Amino acid sequence: MSQPHAPQAPKPSGFKDLFNGAGYLLRGIGWVARHPAQWLFGLIPALIVLAVYAAAMIFLAFQIDDLAGWVTGFADGWADAARTSARVVAGIAIYGAALFLALITFTAVTLLVGDPFYEAIAVRVEESQGGAPPEPDVPLMVQIGRAVKDTLILAAVALTFAVVFFACGFIPVVGQTVVPVVAALVSGYFLAGELMSIALERRGILRKERFTRMRADRPLVVGFGAATVVVFLIPLGAVLAMPGAVAGGTLLARERLAAGPQARETLVTPGDGGSASYH
Repeated sequence: MSQPHAPQAPKPSGFKDLFNGAGYLLRGIGWVARHPAQWLFGLIPALIVLAVYAAAMIFLAFQIDDLAGWVTGFADGWADAARTSARVVAGIAIYGAALFLALITFTAVTLLVGDPFYEAIAVRVEESQGGAPPEPDVPLMVQIGRAVKDTLILAAVALTFAVVFFACGFIPVVGQTVVPVVAALVSGYFLAGELMSIALERRGILRKERFTRMRADRPLVVGFGAATVVVFLIPLGAVLAMPGAVAGGTLLARERLAAGPQARETLVTPGDGGSASYH
């Protein structure tokens, strides 16, 4: 005679999961703080990619007036004050869209460039939590091709959102208040997907299935990703926090997404230990 199953506790609210998601970033940063050699190891590819991105953003800053004038050619006949206002808004929208695109693609490109570095960090994190799954039996060229394809798809999606946010940036008030917040949440969602990709792909969970599982735990994922975006916006934050973000994404993937629905019944608390079950 089978034993009756204990009733399952309800899933935490979306609002609570936002904070639980941010807690994974704190745990990841805490992990690398206790493993400084891994932190230094993970800085190398982030510094390389940052140098390229910084050069591109500086170049864009010097060209922003010409670009703003080009996209607001319709305002050439307007009064000086109105024309200047239109070009200022256009300049902000262009640079904001470029920053959004950079935020999303920075992690994907850094993970692509530094795959051996972050793979090693992710494995160390998993070993500290009880053991890493075996490396999938996939040829190296297939792995590289898959990573390049995923990066290109992500870049295309990010570009689409960047165009939308650029257009919405012209809406008075909303474009300068609501749109940046929505952009941060959207970029956080995709950032989280990239940061969890190493741990999930090691378990055979590829891009399509990864985003299916992310949708099932969207508030948790957005909370982790949005917190990462905030840290990445701090000068040099994207470089200094990248190893911790990878560690946090590994913990999130391991504890909440990799094991399916059963894993979603756990409560995450900051710290290096595992998660505490609901009772």
